[in-house]
Amino acid sequence: MVAWASALSKTRNILKKVFSPSLGDVDELNVEELEEILLRSDVPVRLVMEIVDELDAAPRRVSRKDLLRDLLLKELGEVRSFSWPSDKSPFVLLLLGVNGSGKTTTAAKLAKMAMGQGGKPMLCGSDTFRAAGSSQLKLWSETVGCDFVGGEMGADAAGVAFNAVDAAIASGCDPVIVDSAGRMHTKTPLMDELPKMCRSMGKRHPGAPHEVWMVLDASLGQNAVIQAQQFNKVVPITGIVVTKLDGSSKAGFLFSVRSELNVPILFTGLGEGEDDLVPFNPEEFVDALFGEE
Repeated sequence: MVAWASALSKTRNILKKVFSPSLGDVDELNVEELEEILLRSDVPVRLVMEIVDELDAAPRRVSRKDLLRDLLLKELGEVRSFSWPSDKSPFVLLLLGVNGSGKTTTAAKLAKMAMGQGGKPMLCGSDTFRAAGSSQLKLWSETVGCDFVGGEMGADAAGVAFNAVDAAIASGCDPVIVDSAGRMHTKTPLMDELPKMCRSMGKRHPGAPHEVWMVLDASLGQNAVIQAQQFNKVVPITGIVVTKLDGSSKAGFLFSVRSELNVPILFTGLGEGEDDLVPFNPEEFVDALFGEE
């Protein structure tokens, strides 16, 4: 498994003048330099201004580095731990995201995680927009060793999702992880498909989908937050999964997720391995930015 420190190395290279253990504090940096460094890593402007004001107002006896760490942790909010519930039977999870966000791979990793906790997951490939859109997920289901329901190109995505929930109830699969088609938030017809999918699953299993998670590509930085805001207007998002954190120099955008979306970050992808999707840990995240393990 990839460690937090190595996964965040690209962002830390930008922040190292602030967070370097050899520096010990941020007193040697002037305000303009501090602002520039934080903004380059995609820390939101509002938070940067707050940090600068707090550091400027703090008594000299207060460690600027400790204060900075506290401000960053406060911005990330309370942690919401997740475990697969047993009272839904089956628990239905819908994954959203734009093209290339890592959504399909995330679905497979979540299925493996559920199996490791005693579940019998089913993967649903409802990407009927592209030719062979769900074929990658089918291959993942064979690798993971779980059930799969998919649809052909042009099929009704809502119908595929309905069939997956129906098949899961019949076969005793739990949870059902529905991988929707990757779509840009600007494509109205595809966005309009999402509420229809939710209604269809709810008809077969009242309350489904029980969770709707947005998969965000960390390399997009603040643009990923803008995408999530648009999705959230169409289907309320209950959780965030951040992928490709190990390849991003813009990990500072995570500080925008909670404040602008008010949605918890549940999991983060720290690498390409099957086990490199881990529960989000704010303290480990911030300490890794500081260069501490």
